[in-house]
Amino acid sequence: MVTGTAAGTAPDVPRPMRADARRNYERLLGEARAAFAEHGTDASLEDIARRAGVGIGTLYRHFPNRHTLMNAVFQEALGALLERSRQLTETDQPCEALVKWLRAIITHAGEYRGLASALMSASHDRSSALSQCSVPMREAGSRLLERAVDCGAVRAGVSIDDLLQLTNAIALAAERSPDDPELADRLLTLTLLGLKA
Repeated sequence: MVTGTAAGTAPDVPRPMRADARRNYERLLGEARAAFAEHGTDASLEDIARRAGVGIGTLYRHFPNRHTLMNAVFQEALGALLERSRQLTETDQPCEALVKWLRAIITHAGEYRGLASALMSASHDRSSALSQCSVPMREAGSRLLERAVDCGAVRAGVSIDDLLQLTNAIALAAERSPDDPELADRLLTLTLLGLKA
């Protein structure tokens, strides 16, 4: 059977979820969000499924692996970070805009233990579902970085990939030093000194 545009018809479109499947999906997302916040991103998937009132098979039907589930959980935060980058692109202080955005990333990564480490790993693995987060983040960050370079505040040759890796490394360091709440800001300040033109 021929489908899609080869037969002159519309391309295949995913069917909408049945109501019960949608409810399961939403319950799994809610429980995953709570479990990741409480226990970190390595929280038990079996516990998440149990707390959502479904079997582990249902979880895996919706989310084939941990990174797929993490990607779904973090879409709301990703949307907020992308919207923040759009707002900051409009400001007349490009360097300050870049710094505010990097701080927002560190704050977000700090909300879930293990997220910074997972994002660092995913940046090298294009097959990871989490790379769906990193691609739009790189594009948003590139615009802010280019503005900071163009105004002479940041030296040429700084790459957004390096900046995002540094940002995740700072979030990871802060996660591992919970009794030093100022650590992330100090490390970001040191990083910014190295970026100056």
